[in-house]
Amino acid sequence: MLDDADDIHALFQGAPKTTEFRKLRKRIIRETREAIDRYSMVDRTGPRQKWLVCLSGGKDSYTLLAALTELQWRGLLPVDILACNLDQGQPNFPATVLPAFLAERGVPHRIEYRDTYSIVKDKVPAGRTYCALCSRLRRANLYRIAREEGCSAVVLGHHRDDILETFFLNLFHGGKVATMPPKLLNDEGDVMVLRPLAHVAEADCERFARAMNYPIIPCDLCGSQDGLQRQAIKAMLDGWEAKAPGRRGKMFSALCQVRPSHMPDPELFDFAALIPHPIAADEDNSPEKDAEH
Repeated sequence: MLDDADDIHALFQGAPKTTEFRKLRKRIIRETREAIDRYSMVDRTGPRQKWLVCLSGGKDSYTLLAALTELQWRGLLPVDILACNLDQGQPNFPATVLPAFLAERGVPHRIEYRDTYSIVKDKVPAGRTYCALCSRLRRANLYRIAREEGCSAVVLGHHRDDILETFFLNLFHGGKVATMPPKLLNDEGDVMVLRPLAHVAEADCERFARAMNYPIIPCDLCGSQDGLQRQAIKAMLDGWEAKAPGRRGKMFSALCQVRPSHMPDPELFDFAALIPHPIAADEDNSPEKDAEH
C-alpha cells in the first residue's frame, strides 16, 4: 500500500504519519502525474529516456525530485533520473548539503561547480536585478550537462504559482500574453525543458518540504534583493487569494482553456476567413417566421 512503512522510497523515510500529510503527498503525486500525461512529457515510442532533474536546494526542487522518484519507483514514470545541482559560486553556499542528502538516499546525481555568481555581479549594474542573466547562465550550463550525460530533458521545479506569476509579469511589464509552458524545446532543438509541477500549488510544495524536514538552501543572490517585480506580483496574487480563496486555481484553469477565436490576435486566429454566408430564401430565420412557430 502507498503508506506502508516497508513500501516507501528513501526520499520519504521519516514522513509524518498524519492523514493530512498522506493527503498532501498523494495530491502532489497525482497532480505531477497529471501534468506529465497531459503535456506528453514522456516519449513512450522510442528508447528509455533519461531526465536531468535540477535540484537547487529549495522547497520546490526537493518536492519535484520526491514526486518524480516516487512515480519512477512505482513503475509509473518510465525514465531514468539524474539529479543535478549547479553550484554557481554564491558566497557561503553550503556545498556539502546536497551531495550528502542525495548520497544518503541513493539518488544518482551530479554536482557541477561553475562560478556564474562573479559574472552576474560584474555584468549587472548596481540596483538592477540579477535574475535574467543568472537564469540564462544557469540554463546554458544545464543544457551542456544534459548533453554530456545523454539526457533528453532538463526538468525544472517551477510550479503552478510560478506559471501564474510569469503570466502577469508578461501582461503588466512585457505587453504580451505568455507564460512558462510545461513543455518546451530549447532553441537548439535537442533538449526538452519540462515542468512536471505545473499543476502543483506553491503552498503544497512548502508544506511538503517543511513536513519532510528537507535541508532548504536559500538563494542569496536574487532572493536577497528587495522590490523585485515578481515579489510584487506574488503579493497581488496573495491578496486576491485571501479575498477569494481558490482564485489562483481558477486563473490557472483559465490559462489552460484559451479560446484563440476570442483573443484579438490575428496571428493566433484567422479573422480574415470569417465571412458571413447569405441565408437562402427557404432558410429565412426572420423574427416574423420564428413567431409563426
